[in-house]
Amino acid sequence: MVLTVGVIWFSIGCDSRVENESRPQNGQDPNIPANALPTPTVPPLQSEILDETNSKTDSPLGTFDFKNFTYPFPHGWQDRDSKEFTLVNGARQMTEEKIGMSFLTKKYGDLTGDGDDEALVILKVRTGGSAIPQLVYIFEWQGGEPNLLWYFRTGDRAAGGLKRIYANSGELVVELYGRDRYIFSKMETSKIVGDEQQLCCPTHFTRTRYKREGKTFLLQGDRLTYSLKDKKAEPVKNMNEKQLEEERGTK
Repeated sequence: MVLTVGVIWFSIGCDSRVENESRPQNGQDPNIPANALPTPTVPPLQSEILDETNSKTDSPLGTFDFKNFTYPFPHGWQDRDSKEFTLVNGARQMTEEKIGMSFLTKKYGDLTGDGDDEALVILKVRTGGSAIPQLVYIFEWQGGEPNLLWYFRTGDRAAGGLKRIYANSGELVVELYGRDRYIFSKMETSKIVGDEQQLCCPTHFTRTRYKREGKTFLLQGDRLTYSLKDKKAEPVKNMNEKQLEEERGTK
């Protein structure tokens, strides 16, 4: 079943395999004091989504109750009996047959260049594990109610998870964790060549821009991959194409 496969895939966390059965049960070398062991730092991956930036608007969208609202499912995640789901008080409970959802936050900005703010409604997919895939819905205010313009799903943490999303010069800007990650066909990219990193702790992110064209938003310009460790490093353009060209010996 599509639902079961999706939940299992997103429930995969960082690798915690035991390397050698002969190690002590707690995995610690008895010759090294406990207080000398480094503590891994897991970055706050949702901090930019949940901050107060672009969280207010004069549009009626700012007071609309998106916590009690009906949304379409992303492609491939529909229930057996429905292609949409409804949040009640910001949540949809997860069951063995139905995927869970919860309201995360709203952002606002002029995403179409018409001078009016649109709403970016961000929902979290509830997997029952540590994964944090998300859904983004873009609404305009039309005829006294929200009108859905476009929506897409993101990946999970370093594998295309949502870092930041905002409006700039009448276009949509999306930042996804990982190298050369971008939105196509209402979903995030799958794993690309050269993007090997620990799921919990991304080392790069990709910034892309999208412009409204009819009933969709289309990618504009280059896909820029930035290092999270070296803030001064220049971004790499269209990284996947470069990797493929090098492997084929065309460069």
